[in-house]
Amino acid sequence: MPLNTHSHEIRQLLSDMDGLFDNFFRWLGGQYDTKSGGFYYAASSKELPHHGPDIESTAQALNILERCGLMEKIPDAMKQGLIRFFQNKQDASSGYFYDANPLMRRDEVMVARAISYSLNALRKLGGQPLYALPYEAKQAPAYMSSPDQYLAWLQAVELSNSWRGCDRLSTSSVYVRQVEPAARRDAFVQTAFDFFADRQDPRSGLWGEGSCYVQISGTFKLHMFYDHFHVPLPREDQIYQSILFALRHEEAADMCYIRNPIHLLSYMKLQIHPQELREIIQITLANMKRLLRADGGFSRELAHSPTAPNVAQVKHGEWYPGMPAAVHIGGGKMEGDMNAGTQALLIRSVCYQLAGEVAPKLAASDTYVYPSR
Repeated sequence: MPLNTHSHEIRQLLSDMDGLFDNFFRWLGGQYDTKSGGFYYAASSKELPHHGPDIESTAQALNILERCGLMEKIPDAMKQGLIRFFQNKQDASSGYFYDANPLMRRDEVMVARAISYSLNALRKLGGQPLYALPYEAKQAPAYMSSPDQYLAWLQAVELSNSWRGCDRLSTSSVYVRQVEPAARRDAFVQTAFDFFADRQDPRSGLWGEGSCYVQISGTFKLHMFYDHFHVPLPREDQIYQSILFALRHEEAADMCYIRNPIHLLSYMKLQIHPQELREIIQITLANMKRLLRADGGFSRELAHSPTAPNVAQVKHGEWYPGMPAAVHIGGGKMEGDMNAGTQALLIRSVCYQLAGEVAPKLAASDTYVYPSR
């Protein structure tokens, strides 16, 4: 949609959003660890005993570098170090990618996500995994033994907290995409889509329970499954109205509550009225400002940067059965963290996209300093 009505206001809002990143790239450079080849989650992560850069934070840092046009300038030594970082995380016998913290292996979402993060990162860097992936190595979850077993697992996933429940549903696509031959894979895919259709609320267009932002976040997680198989989300108009309600009436206490609605809007590709687009970007900008920190980065939450993002979906006073143990990767300070940083840049890019423009290069990206060795 071209900028016409409200174009001046929208352009000014986007310019103001660009200004939030003035010191971001200095912060980003400070998270790189030459020894391991990875990136830390936050500055306080370096103070944790027996802790190094983790898979998700390193992959997110790569996403930032790619989004800002900085990948092409990565020194070869840094590139090779990053490739080794991800390759060294892969378990030879199972094909999974694991961080050093043994608790990470007990979180099914982290484990599945680590496969996607690692494979995508290696692809960007020109590297390859060293060993067969879990499905080929016959190490995929038991529910992948047949479409019927898969359906039974889907039906057992609790959706009392939409965000966590839908995250579990969505990450199963990591294994579905590995299924061969294609006809067998298609049976799994259709099983999932039939189940999702049965569980979607026809009035709100959302899945599961919780606050509106929690349900939108769950819907965002589930849209990733649809995206992997190039299928549009059903009931887009209802989802859009739910997004407007959340933006107008709920507090965005988590960067995910800012990113997830915006990302859904970009996936649905609706024709948004210019006045509503201005309102959406204005609210988004105001929410982002509240999470900008003095170190130049962004915090995932208003109160602080959560120590364990893997359990941050379920907030204080909320509950979800069988939550995994917290995998601590930060010190919980009022500081920038990689999880929020990668989302903030994505939000900026999507806001420009919704306004019908390509996000221009951030002048501040020139302040990123590559390691000298």
